Amino acid sequence: MRKKMLLAGLFLWGAALSVQAQRTAYIDMQRILDHIEEYKAAEKELDQLAAKWRQEVEQRYDEIKGLYNRYQAEQVLLSDEQRRQREEEIVAKEREARELQKRYFGPEGELFKRREALVRPIQERVYGAVEAYAKDRGFDFIIDISTAPHFIYYNPDYDKTEDIMNQLRRQ
Repeated sequence: MRKKMLLAGLFLWGAALSVQAQRTAYIDMQRILDHIEEYKAAEKELDQLAAKWRQEVEQRYDEIKGLYNRYQAEQVLLSDEQRRQREEEIVAKEREARELQKRYFGPEGELFKRREALVRPIQERVYGAVEAYAKDRGFDFIIDISTAPHFIYYNPDYDKTEDIMNQLRRQ
């Protein structure tokens, strides 16, 4: 029993030493990206593109709403065949609108592809700068606080956001 306690104590002591030896810092990735003109231009272009496509999709849905309202008003005057045709037309237009929306905004949509093309190279450059900074200065972890807001307190001594922004400016 004593050996087990001694072993557990040694293990805990070793674990405590290894945790103390790890160097950690944090950055605010969003703040870094917001200071990159290329990134701001890409975001602006993506916002404009999304607004244009959103308007196009909304116009399709407005057209469908108009068709449906007209159908509702004329329904009593239409034959069964005409009603069926109008209903099929409305359903087909709804399907087209959903497909257009998916083509633009879906997980594999045009907006996603465009974001990948515009933003990914910038993000990779920033990630490369962070990685180089961590290796050069011996950091084991660099935490992005813009996506992990669950920390209650951040010691400003460990904020390396400005260092990364300066490194990117020198590139």
